[in-house]
Parts: sequence; C-alpha cells; structure tokens
Amino acid sequence: MKIRILFRLGFLLLIAGCSPKISEQGKASFYANSFQGKATASGEIFKQNKKTAAHKTLPFGTKVKVTNLKNGKTVKVTINDRGPFVSGRIIDLSEKAAGKIGMKNDGVIEVRIKYKKKRRK
Repeated sequence: MKIRILFRLGFLLLIAGCSPKISEQGKASFYANSFQGKATASGEIFKQNKKTAAHKTLPFGTKVKVTNLKNGKTVKVTINDRGPFVSGRIIDLSEKAAGKIGMKNDGVIEVRIKYKKKRRK
C-alpha cells in the first residue's frame, strides 16, 4: 500500500514539474528586407534566411511553433527579437519562416503559436 502511495505521489510531482504548453492566437507579419543585417534586440544580426521571430515578451531563445490557421502549415522558429509593435499582432517572422507557412503573398495572417513555458529555477 505504501509503495502504491509513493508511486502516485512521485508521478504527481513529475507531472507538476513539467513545463506547460502555452498557446496564443492572433496576427502574424514578417520582416521587411530593410532589417536584413541589422542587430536584433537580442544582439544577433537579423538574417532573412533563418527561421527566427520577434515576440513582445518571450525570452530570447524560446522555440515557438507557428501555425497558419488558413492552411494548417507550421514552422518552428527561435525568438531573437522584440515586437511586433502593431496592435493585434503577436509575432513577426523572418522571410524564411513566412515562406514555410505560405504567408508571403498575404503579408498578415491569423496564426496560433505554441511554446513551453520555462520553469523557474
């Protein structure tokens, strides 16, 4: 009986320690070519041919899955900049990332983003 209780307690602690997945829905846009080669808020040099993105609050280095809600295509990006600074937009994508989800002709699309919330240490 004690072993069963200890097993359940251990399992619950393991689940509680897992990072929960967070989801947001809103509009996405992508960077203009004029940002190519310029420093991002993280200090990295922006490159249109990398799968990166800007988010207002997520820590730099966070991996985010972006889904185009119109066609279901997804791309994984790394947050390395701050923005977008346009009301209603939740993420700015590099040109490569935008191409992967088929949004380059639309400019601004409705997306869902998912990421794991990092645990505090």
